[in-house]
Amino acid sequence: MNILVTGGAGFIGSNLCETLLERGDAVTCLDNFATGHIENLLPLFDKYPSTFKLVVGDVRKPEDCRKAVEGNEYVLHEAALGSVPRSIKDPVTTNEVNVSGFLNMLVAARDAGVKRFVYAASSSTYGDSSNLPKVEDVIGKPLSPYAVTKYVNELYADVFARTYGMECIGLRYFNVFGRRQDPNGAYAAVIPLFVRKFMNHEAPNINGDGEYSRDFTYIDNVIQMNMLAMTTTNPDAVNQVYNTAFGEQTTLNQLVSYLKEFLSEFDSAITDVEVLHGPNRIGDIPHSLACIDKAKTFLGYNPKYSVRDGLREAVKWYWKNI
Repeated sequence: MNILVTGGAGFIGSNLCETLLERGDAVTCLDNFATGHIENLLPLFDKYPSTFKLVVGDVRKPEDCRKAVEGNEYVLHEAALGSVPRSIKDPVTTNEVNVSGFLNMLVAARDAGVKRFVYAASSSTYGDSSNLPKVEDVIGKPLSPYAVTKYVNELYADVFARTYGMECIGLRYFNVFGRRQDPNGAYAAVIPLFVRKFMNHEAPNINGDGEYSRDFTYIDNVIQMNMLAMTTTNPDAVNQVYNTAFGEQTTLNQLVSYLKEFLSEFDSAITDVEVLHGPNRIGDIPHSLACIDKAKTFLGYNPKYSVRDGLREAVKWYWKNI
C-alpha cells in the first residue's frame, strides 16, 4: 500500500514508518523537524531507498499537505505539537499546528480521495471527567489548550466523515513510551526524562507526591492499533474513536521503582539515586486508566506489552542509544 505518515520523523511516526516499510508498503514521510529528528529516518533511507520518501514540509501549509498526500491511499496523521505545558505557554502555535494543520490534512486527504485517515487523538480529551476507567463516550471539559485541540480533531474528523463520506479513525493515545522517545528538551516526556536522569546519577523530579497514575502504553501496542485501524474491513469499526492503551494503572512512584530495577541491571549505583518532589503540574489530571474493550471488540486489539514488559524493552534501547 501507499501510505503517508505525517510527523514521520518523530517518536511514534518513525516507528510507524519502519513497521510499514518492513511490511513491504511504500511510505511517504511529511515532517518539518520541529520536534522530529532526521536521525530517526537515516536507517530507513539506507534500507528502503525505493519505497521510502521524505517530504520536508509543514502541515500548517496546505500546499505541503497536498504534495505529501499525492499518490497515497492511506494517511496516518501523527504530526502535532504535544505537551500540556507547551500548550499552556504557547496556545497559539499549538492551535495552529494541531487544529489548522489537522484541517489542512483532512482537506488534502479528501481531495486526494484517500481510502482512510487514521489520526492520533489523545487521552487528554477526557479532561476533568473523574470516571475510571475512561470509556470513549464519556468525556469531561478539557483542562489545557492541548486537550482542546485534540478534541477539536475528533469533531472535525466526525464532520468530514458525515459530510464528505471519508473514513476516519481516531486513536486516543495514553502516555505512549518506548524506543526513540526523545529524552532531551524542555518538554520531554516523563519516562525518557527519568531514564536520562537516572543514567546520569541525577535526581529526577516528580510533580506531586508520586501517587498520580497513568496508563503507560508501550510503542508496539500503539503500532498494533494503527495497523488494525488502517486495515480493518469491519464497517462498524470505521468513523470511531478508540482508547489506545494497555488498560493498566501505574503510579509515578511505581514507575520510578520499575526504572530503577531495570536500569540497575546495567549500573547498580542507580538503585541509590534519590527522587525529588515538586508541586503538581497545571493541567494535569490525578489519574488515567483506559477501558480498551471497544478496541478489542471492533478492531481485535490485543496489546502484547504491559508497562513492565515495555519498560524493560525501552530501558535496553535507552542504555544503548543515549
